[in-house]
Amino acid sequence: MRKITVVGAGNVGATTAQRLAEGELAGTVVMIDVADGIPQGKALDQWESAPVLGFDSRVTGSTSYDAAEGSELFIVTAGIARKPGMSRDDLLRTNARIVASVSKEIARVAPDSIILMVSNPLDVMSYVAMKASGFPRERVLGMAGVLDTARYRSFIALELDCSVEDIQALVLGGHGDTMVPLVSYTTVSGIPLTQLLSRTRIDALIERTRKGGAEIVAHLKTGSAYYAPSAAAVQMAEAIVRDKKRILPCTAYLTGEYGQEDLFLGVPCKLGHGGLLEVLEVELTDAEGAELERSAGAVRDTIAKLDGV
Repeated sequence: MRKITVVGAGNVGATTAQRLAEGELAGTVVMIDVADGIPQGKALDQWESAPVLGFDSRVTGSTSYDAAEGSELFIVTAGIARKPGMSRDDLLRTNARIVASVSKEIARVAPDSIILMVSNPLDVMSYVAMKASGFPRERVLGMAGVLDTARYRSFIALELDCSVEDIQALVLGGHGDTMVPLVSYTTVSGIPLTQLLSRTRIDALIERTRKGGAEIVAHLKTGSAYYAPSAAAVQMAEAIVRDKKRILPCTAYLTGEYGQEDLFLGVPCKLGHGGLLEVLEVELTDAEGAELERSAGAVRDTIAKLDGV
């Protein structure tokens, strides 16, 4: 891939750009940010690490979307954090306006590109991006399921004192408290998790997964997670860039799958050249199906608060 652009040069965006460059997923990695000097300075610092780390992806920064012209993939991390006195609805509308503006600029400079959304609230921002850009669903995806599944797997590994590589799992649904870790599809080297842990311990791990982002915020006090989110975004980018056809839990626009329409929700997706190749529908237990329905309802409720943004 010739060029990938990261929108937003904060912790998530800058770390994502660095991972993209180190993995040489594009000849050029561009960082765009409204704060003049931040994307330029961080990009230069990253490029100066190239001789040490041995990558040749050129990293550049700009405040102008013209620098991103012709990019095949955009990873969007732009948005603001909630400020004192700001309601969740205010935050939602503010970030929706930012993402809508970003998406229109992306459509202007790279009308055939793919948008990979990282900004929160993730499911709704993916919806805003698709509507604002006019892109088909195959070219707008959200990063949430890979991150949530990684957290779930990491907690299971700690609980069992085993390698994360041996744990297979899927977390579907919205990115937040209503996410749905699928216990029926969770195995450790092929062994069902239910044979290794009690239901009480599994439920505790699920709850920790749902609160995974908040747990990190509570530690950091003045920030939020960025190492794991950037790693998850880059895994999705790699699957697309290298046409790996990986099956990953991603936020995708549904047109009837799982009984849902006209919303973005975390589901198993096949990713490759062109973005979304297929949404896979898997059998769910009655409880999992009910939880996914509740999660979809929560996403719809949030979309309804956009007030036409």
